[in-house]
Amino acid sequence: MFEALSYENLQIYWWIIIAILGSFLVFLLFVQGGQTLIDKLSDNEEEKTVIVNIIGHKWEFTFTTLVTFGGAFFASFPLFYSTSFGGAYWVWFAILFAFIVQAVSYEYRKKKNNFLGNKTFEGFLKFNGYAAPLLLGVAVSTLFTGSQFSVGKANIIKLNSNLESVISQWESPWHGLEALWTTGHLAFLQNILLGLAVLVLARLMALLYIRKMTNNPNILDKINKCLPRASIMFLVLFLTWFIRLLFIDGFAVKPETKEVYMQAHKYFNNFIEMPLVLIILLIGLVSVLFGLYKANFKKDEKAFWWTGAGVILTVLSLFFVAGLNHTAYYPSTYDLQSSLTLANSSSSRFTLVVMSYVSLMVPIVLGYIVWAWKAMDAKKIGIKELEKENEKY
Repeated sequence: MFEALSYENLQIYWWIIIAILGSFLVFLLFVQGGQTLIDKLSDNEEEKTVIVNIIGHKWEFTFTTLVTFGGAFFASFPLFYSTSFGGAYWVWFAILFAFIVQAVSYEYRKKKNNFLGNKTFEGFLKFNGYAAPLLLGVAVSTLFTGSQFSVGKANIIKLNSNLESVISQWESPWHGLEALWTTGHLAFLQNILLGLAVLVLARLMALLYIRKMTNNPNILDKINKCLPRASIMFLVLFLTWFIRLLFIDGFAVKPETKEVYMQAHKYFNNFIEMPLVLIILLIGLVSVLFGLYKANFKKDEKAFWWTGAGVILTVLSLFFVAGLNHTAYYPSTYDLQSSLTLANSSSSRFTLVVMSYVSLMVPIVLGYIVWAWKAMDAKKIGIKELEKENEKY
């Protein structure tokens, strides 16, 4: 089946899989958002424990999706993995550290003889809650604004003085952190906007999910007060980033020569030239707006699913315009011709074919996730419900 696909179509197939994983990762960041709201939504230790347990039941989904996302990128587009993860390592190290302390915190926060105390592990959860969405948003934004690296595939047959093959080199001493303050032409502002938008979105989705899952009247009252401000903040940040994206120059690729060049309004053009992607975007945006309307004016618990579905579709369309239609999905601002495209950074055709057969197991995994999710969400969580639980986060 997959053997019949061309090399180019196999690369597109795997970019679609990566886009799907990335979209679900952004959706699942509501766990991180909830960790930043532990104190804001509670007045006592019992309410705090309610919030931690509501979001804590889902933290493995986010972590697993992140690992799967990284693994899929490594297997299908190894040059991106080696360039970004090997060059911008300070950003990825910070993200990895944030997820490690999160896992430890959920495991030990309520353990007996916890000599560090609850506050320490709650601090770790807050660090993960703020750092992970912000840095992941900034990292995704660099798919459009670019990073400072160079690639020399010819170096694979050469050895440097340390007897190591060097293909990619990061050309900034900050190794990825420069995306937070300067990459030239105000690109860092675009990165910060998306980072903040993803952070606020994570908090917004957490408010919707916690409201859906608790029956505590005090927590519900606090959520209803926070929702309007969070909704407005997210819309302002995201729409500012998105509108700027439509008007900035993009990194286009000439199909004949594979030369990378700057094209005015490239990402706007991608939406116009790929009408299906534009439709996905519009459905996503409408779903997000409808979800926020249901959340703020109807107090509807289903607003979480309307907004979540919209987030997934919107992020999916953004991944598509970043890598499809002759676009460099990981641009180099240091050397345009070092920019990574689906064609010049993927695994071999054989590897993509073999992995494509493995990908047929994804529906089985998704089915298990849906079953487990429904089992966890079968009943609302309040103080009385937690009193009956032997194991609590």
